[in-house]
Amino acid sequence: MQHHASRIVGLYRRHGLAWETLRREGFVERAWIERFLGALPRNPEGARILDIGCGGAVPIARHLAKAGCRITGIDTAPALLALARLRLPQHHWLRRDMRRLALGERFDGILAWDSLFHLSVADQRRMIPRLRRHAAPGAVLLFSSGPRHGEAIGQFAGEPMFHASLAPPAYRRLLAANRFRVLAHVAEDPGCGGHTVWLVRAEGHSPTRAAAPIST
Repeated sequence: MQHHASRIVGLYRRHGLAWETLRREGFVERAWIERFLGALPRNPEGARILDIGCGGAVPIARHLAKAGCRITGIDTAPALLALARLRLPQHHWLRRDMRRLALGERFDGILAWDSLFHLSVADQRRMIPRLRRHAAPGAVLLFSSGPRHGEAIGQFAGEPMFHASLAPPAYRRLLAANRFRVLAHVAEDPGCGGHTVWLVRAEGHSPTRAAAPIST
């Protein structure tokens, strides 16, 4: 299935606007976003948020902006970034591949909602240390995953859409190795459209070099 993982970027570039139309129709993750907001460290200038896979900024980034957050969003689809810039021009929208993310900044909150799970298992293991390097002390990370170890192929716009997940104990070990403490984890949350959700906090100071990824 690895060849399907390599096609995710192209799929969103081709069909991002169709996906965005569907995305605007619901906000099933609202309760988790509110929980994320409530856990953010205080910043009198507004919490700095890194939104990985920001899409067109609706509904998540728009909701965070209304709460006073300062957002840096990354995505690989130019059409979606154009929408984000149009809707929230005072925030920052960058064309980046998360697998090579190196912004040289640290954030109070990091979101990888319905984005991290498009990476292969190996890339996810490498991604957690990369996220840690972008986390300010006490930062909160919110991401969605699958409920168990494995790969799955969905469909969107008639094309295969790749998903992958570690097992929950593997995520816990990987997060702990990178000094993230799990605040909440719910598998297949019925109140969130069946999403499996992780809310974690960065402990101590962000490392200058990443901790080594660990295996399952």
